[in-house]
Amino acid sequence: MVMRLDKLREGKAKILYATDDPQLLIQYFKDDATAFNAQKRGTILNKGVINNHISTILFQFLTREGIPNHFVDRLSDREMLVKRCDIIPLEVVQRNLLAGSLAKRMGREEGAVLPFPVLEYYYKNDALGDPMINADHAVAFGLASREDLTAIETITRRVNDFLRAYFDQMGICLVDFKLEFGWHKGSGGPTLLLADEITPDGCRLWDKSTREKLDKDRFRRDLGRVEEAYQRVYRLVCASVS
Repeated sequence: MVMRLDKLREGKAKILYATDDPQLLIQYFKDDATAFNAQKRGTILNKGVINNHISTILFQFLTREGIPNHFVDRLSDREMLVKRCDIIPLEVVQRNLLAGSLAKRMGREEGAVLPFPVLEYYYKNDALGDPMINADHAVAFGLASREDLTAIETITRRVNDFLRAYFDQMGICLVDFKLEFGWHKGSGGPTLLLADEITPDGCRLWDKSTREKLDKDRFRRDLGRVEEAYQRVYRLVCASVS
């Protein structure tokens, strides 16, 4: 059993703590909710508990699919033990349907199925508003190498294939999602791992029949019934392992 030590850093939705094992961290999930680069703030009741459980189950499934990730164990309702990673300052967004900022940029209505999954990069920098960049930018500014990006894109597309099928059987459409990656410096050398979380905070999830939103867009857009949407996804994901 690892021992939780000092807080390393606190983000919008999680806190990272050091442990007595230098290779491992504890990731604590908060109920805080933010949108529009933290310009909008609030709380979603029990979001931290729900997101920790959902991420645990999805990371476990992805591990069985051969997707390397940082998950080690769920320690409590809000705490996850993860491998320590140096996070690559990129947010990787995979889009299957037209929604959110892409719909706004293109001047189109939400909902159209894209002819193929579209992958986007965003520079993780709160002060700059996490601007969208391309692969050349990422390489030119030293954020990642070409080899890193090739590996990231391969893993992202594999995750997309799995998650689309996984949610589809629940009657949910995976519209888009955000992933983060990092380098874990283990005894065998550095390993690229999927990190962070996979939850309704970072995934757009729509009811296949009604197109009802079951994700953080309910908070962003003041649609109401936010907790209810998160609870529905939570119940369905938990049922997938029962």
